Amino acid sequence: MSSILLTTLNSRYAHSALGLRYLYTNLHELQDDAKIVEFTINEQIQTIAEDILRHTPKIIGISVYIWNASQIAELIEILKKVSPDTVIVLGGPEASHLPHRVDLSRADYIISGEGEVVFYELCKEILSPVRPELVEGLHGSTSSPRTVTEFIKAPMLDLKTITLPYRAYSDEDVAHRTIYVEASRGCPFECEFCLSSMDDKVRNFPLDELIEEFEILWQRGARSFKFIDRTFNLNMTFANRLLDFFLSKEPPYFAHFEVIPDHFPDVLKTKIALFPQGSLQLEIGIQTLDPIIAKGINRPLRLEKIYENLRFLENETSAHMHLDLIVGLPGETLAGFGRNLDLLCTLTHSEIQIGILKNLSGTTLSRHDKEHGMIYSDTPPYDILQNNNLSFEQIQKMKRFARFWDIFYNSGSFECTVKLLWTVSVIPDSIGDPVLSPVFNSFYAFSEWIYTQTLSTWKISLDRQITLIYDYLILSHEPQVVQKALMEDLSKRPEKTIPFFLRQSTSENKKNSDKSITPKRQANRI
Repeated sequence: MSSILLTTLNSRYAHSALGLRYLYTNLHELQDDAKIVEFTINEQIQTIAEDILRHTPKIIGISVYIWNASQIAELIEILKKVSPDTVIVLGGPEASHLPHRVDLSRADYIISGEGEVVFYELCKEILSPVRPELVEGLHGSTSSPRTVTEFIKAPMLDLKTITLPYRAYSDEDVAHRTIYVEASRGCPFECEFCLSSMDDKVRNFPLDELIEEFEILWQRGARSFKFIDRTFNLNMTFANRLLDFFLSKEPPYFAHFEVIPDHFPDVLKTKIALFPQGSLQLEIGIQTLDPIIAKGINRPLRLEKIYENLRFLENETSAHMHLDLIVGLPGETLAGFGRNLDLLCTLTHSEIQIGILKNLSGTTLSRHDKEHGMIYSDTPPYDILQNNNLSFEQIQKMKRFARFWDIFYNSGSFECTVKLLWTVSVIPDSIGDPVLSPVFNSFYAFSEWIYTQTLSTWKISLDRQITLIYDYLILSHEPQVVQKALMEDLSKRPEKTIPFFLRQSTSENKKNSDKSITPKRQANRI
C-alpha cells in the first residue's frame, strides 16, 4: 500500500517519465509512502486502473501529455467510478494549459506549471489529520466527493531549491530505459507553435551538483543520456562542461541534445568534432527556412549561420543530426515546404523529420486562424486539417508523405536506392517547383504511388518495402540498375536479408551478363 501513487502512460516501455521522478524526489518525508508505477499507451485502460488501485492509494498523481491525453481521460473516468474518494491530481503539459480539449474535469486537482513544490504541499494538506472532512472522504465515508476541479497555478521555481531526481531511476530503468536529464529549463525564443515559448526565462540547474549526479548514473551503468533542454547550446559554460563530461568517458555511450541551429561558437565546434561515431545526436529545430514564414510565427532565422553550421556538422563531425521541418505553418505553401526540404537535402544527408503543425493549448498560434484559415482537429494531437494554402486532401497526402519518408529515407535502409527516385523523369508538375524541388516532387509522386499499392502507411514489412521501391523504380530505370542499388543497401544490414525475388533476379542477370545478353525487364512481382 502507498498513500501516494505517481503514474503516467508512456508511449513505449523504453521511455521513462522524468517529471514523476522530480515529484517523487521532492516529496521529502512523504517519499517513503509514495511509489512510481508506469504504464504504456498500448495497455488496456481497465487493467491499468486495476493495477493502480491494487496499491490502494489515497492520492494518484498523473502526468498528462499530448500522446496519452485521451487514454488518461478514460482512466480517470474508470478510477472515479470505482474509487470515487481517491484524490486524482493531474500535471504535465497537456493538463497545464487551457482550454482542455480532452475532458479532464473528473480530476480533483490540476497543477499548472512546475509542480515539485506545489504537489508536495498539496499532498501534505490532503493527508493531514487536521483536515478531518478530507480524511473521512479518503477513507470511504459517505461524504460527497469533489464536484469541481481545482486549478492550481504553480510559481516558477528557483532550480537551486529543488532536489534533483536522478537517484529515483531504478536499476531496471538504467539497464533498459532511456534516461532523460536536463541542465536547464525555459527558452529565450517565442516561437508561437511551441509550449516552451511560455517560459521565456532560461534557468540553469547547479552545474557541479548536476555533474555529480550524472557521474553517479554513469557508475550505475547508464550509457544513454537524453537531454530535454530546449536550447542546450545557448549557455557555453554549461554546454562545454557537459560535453567534457562525456568526452572524458570511454565509449560506447550516447548523448542526445536539442540545439539551436545558428549558435555554434568555435570552442563548441571543436568539442563536437571530438565525439566518436554513434556517440552524439543533435536534434536541430529548423521548422522552416523561409524568413517571411519564420517572422510570422516569431521564430528567429539567421540563414547564413544555419547553413554554415549544418555544413560543418555534416562534413567535419560524426554527430548524427535529426532536423525538423513542419508542414502547415501559417502562410507557407506546399511548394515553399518543398523548397525547404530540397535545400536541407543539399546541406545534409542526416535524418529530416517531417512534422504536421499542431495547435497546442497554451500557445499563441490561434491568432493566425482567421487570416490564414487555419482549421485544426479537436482531438490529440490537434494537428492541422486545412488552411488557405493547403486543402484537407493535401494535408492528408503530406501525412502519408511524412510516414513514407521515415520508412524509405530516414531509416537509412535505402541510402543508395532512394537516390534513384530523384532521377525519375515523370513527376507531377502541379505540386512544387520542378527545378527547385526535385527531391520533394519525386518523393511526393513515389508516396502517392505507394499508397495506391498499400492503402496503408503502417505494418509494411521490410520485404514489402523492398518490393515496393523496386517495382516503382523499374518503371523508369533498368532493372539491373535498381537491383545493384538495392543489393548495396541490403549488404549493409546486419542480418543481410535479401528477398528471394531479388536473389533470383540478380543470379539471372549475372548469368545473362556472362553470356553477353542484355537482361530483360524484370517481370516478377510480389
